[in-house]
Amino acid sequence: MFGTHRNGPVPAAGENGTGPSRRSVLGATVLGAAGLAVGTQAVATAAGAASPAAAAGTFRVPSDDVAHVRTWMAWPASRSIWGSLLNGIQNDVALIARTIARFEPVIMCAPDASSASTARSKCGSTVTVISSIPVDDLWTRDTAPVFRTDGLGNRDAIGLGFNGWGDKQTHAKDALVASRIAAYTRLPFSRTAFVGEGGAIETDGDGTVMATESSLVNRNRNPGKTKAQIEQAVLAAYGATKMIWVPGIKGQDITDDHIDATSRFIRPGVVMVQVPPANRTDIWAQDARQQLAILSAATDAKGRRLQVIRLDGPDTVRSTNPDFLDSYINFHVCNGAVVMSQFGDRTKDAAARQVVAAAFPGRQVVQLDADRLGGGGGGIHCATMQEPVA
Repeated sequence: MFGTHRNGPVPAAGENGTGPSRRSVLGATVLGAAGLAVGTQAVATAAGAASPAAAAGTFRVPSDDVAHVRTWMAWPASRSIWGSLLNGIQNDVALIARTIARFEPVIMCAPDASSASTARSKCGSTVTVISSIPVDDLWTRDTAPVFRTDGLGNRDAIGLGFNGWGDKQTHAKDALVASRIAAYTRLPFSRTAFVGEGGAIETDGDGTVMATESSLVNRNRNPGKTKAQIEQAVLAAYGATKMIWVPGIKGQDITDDHIDATSRFIRPGVVMVQVPPANRTDIWAQDARQQLAILSAATDAKGRRLQVIRLDGPDTVRSTNPDFLDSYINFHVCNGAVVMSQFGDRTKDAAARQVVAAAFPGRQVVQLDADRLGGGGGGIHCATMQEPVA
């Protein structure tokens, strides 16, 4: 395991051991490799448009805060992945699902009938559990399709060619989740001309996207492609016209530094960045400060200087896991609410809640203890994928 926290301070003493983490197990073969072939068909969307925002009739990925049909999640059931931590991981996923289901429908994809029964018992009757879309693990932000709308009442879905975060792990079932969810929703489906994950790209729904170079401009996902080629493919897929790149960090976590752990679009022209405590100097702290500096100087597709909301990370966390993800900003926006983490730092937890509530007026902010999930290297946003209304 790596000895630095993904975004975390030196932890306070507590439980949560250093079990397997998707951010630290960089070479494990979890399942068979069948089904990992990546489609190369480009999405049929223009790379540019007459104005920075996509015109009506052009498919684009909307921002997270639009109205949702539902949220998609996946049930963790693999002991080979989670070992003795599985029960705690399941409890966190069930808690997140039950919380979101207070505000919008949730569909939980389980690997098989037996695990679906377990999921139903833990999630309760408010969460719909299905086993017709089998999964390997819980990270639907990266495995589910990215949904698009065209402003005319139509929707489709795109797959980003999930390949186990650059072939660091093999997830045969997860590689098919995007197309299977699209089939379930009866939406047209196509694969993008680049390989990536949903957590790697943030969009404002108004012509601008942002991502880390470390995750996308990487031969483990897009060999032989230049940064410019990848940018054009992302813009085409997302219906955007401007991409903001931040460098990121390669090879220190399984995602190669997904942007959604540090920086998020709140609305067009507004981003939020989580900044670590001043006494932290590790590579993740440096990365966060670099993202803050770049985004503070950036303009979006419409020429607006970005307004940057600073969100301070916690000083202490309950977990002792060196791969713990202490990201407040890895929240999930759902109908009428924002579901986010808290880490036991009462002062910083409360301050983070206030910042998020101010950024999303009119939405209820719900903070959860999902430390088992954080110990697995992910957060609430990582475990969810919204399906927007048309």
